Amino acid sequence: MSRSSAHRPSRVGPATSPGRPAGRLDVDALLDDPATSIIVCCGSGGVGKTTTSAALALRAAERGRKVVVLTIDPARRLAQSMGIEELDNTPRPVVGVTGSGKLDAMMLDMKRTFDEVVLSQASPEKAQQILANPFYVALSSSFAGTQEYMAMEKLGQLYRDAKAAGSYDLIVVDTPPSRSALDFLDAPERLSSFLDGRFVRLLMAPARGPAKLMTAGFTLITNALTRILGAQFLKDLQTFVTALDTVFGGFRQRAQQTYSLLKADGTAFLVVAAPEADALREAEYFVERLSEDAMPLAGLVVNRASPEPAGALSADEAMAAAERLRRGEGSPTAPLTAGLLRLHADRVRMVERERTLRDRFATAHPQVATAVVPALAGDVHDLAGLRRVGELLAASAGEPAGPRLTPEG
Repeated sequence: MSRSSAHRPSRVGPATSPGRPAGRLDVDALLDDPATSIIVCCGSGGVGKTTTSAALALRAAERGRKVVVLTIDPARRLAQSMGIEELDNTPRPVVGVTGSGKLDAMMLDMKRTFDEVVLSQASPEKAQQILANPFYVALSSSFAGTQEYMAMEKLGQLYRDAKAAGSYDLIVVDTPPSRSALDFLDAPERLSSFLDGRFVRLLMAPARGPAKLMTAGFTLITNALTRILGAQFLKDLQTFVTALDTVFGGFRQRAQQTYSLLKADGTAFLVVAAPEADALREAEYFVERLSEDAMPLAGLVVNRASPEPAGALSADEAMAAAERLRRGEGSPTAPLTAGLLRLHADRVRMVERERTLRDRFATAHPQVATAVVPALAGDVHDLAGLRRVGELLAASAGEPAGPRLTPEG
């Protein structure tokens, strides 16, 4: 994967020019840039983030890139959209991609990824002991934060493998919904804090030093824990914690490397939002957090925007005409015409409300390039639908970021 190019994704913070509006998000320029090697889509739940990730991956592949899309969204809609019965931890080819590129898709299997780390870092005998440990089973299956740790691990694996074998030149990552989507940025620090905590160091003391160094105080503590928790429970816990120290020290180092990779110029973060107040507030959180961490933000995708209604009739004019039809005797079609006028007024007001919300966001974050994608008539459930979303992303049908100028100025 090449990481050098004159054209690079826009950054939040020091890499942007203060006071200059970023304008529209040029999706095709981002996808075509050979320096763009990772695109991370983040945002709150229910905004079309998985569909956006898949559409970007498909469009990049059909424009000649070798792409793999990784989702850690539990909804599993990505598999359905790409015609794959079930995604798993191994990249699967997507059939039906046109053009000279290729597209593979996969879904993060949290436990399997954790197991792969153990098997790669420990001897076969020790690995089996760890895999059978009840604390490991609980941690690898459902422990809070494990999904984010494993997302970091899998992303790092994909990048290292792609760089070594040349199998992919673009990785698109679909993150979990809501603010947890950025928890993987904290994974290395949280893992280090856990491994370096006092209780963990206490439990690892027997494995780290000779028996003669064991103090009476330590013996007193372990005896108390044995009475409270039981000897087998404490033994299992000590075995697990010791394994964390010996096996996952490598993971901690790789997680730090992946974190550095996320900050590199070849990475681009896209924040996905719906044209709603709550979703755009969440988008502001993402933008501000990425800015604080100096992560490379390519822009904002406002998904499922209400299409502009045909004609230049304003909402007030439409409602006034509907009222005149209601009051007058008119033709038999007058009630139907009045109803259509009221529907037009509602649509105009919805478009204006969404535009106002986007303008507020753009005023607060003028450096964030924006693409506005109109809502489709139905759900996206196949490659044709994803292809259409990609076309709309590239067209960026909405107005540029920044306050909108009216004809009156």
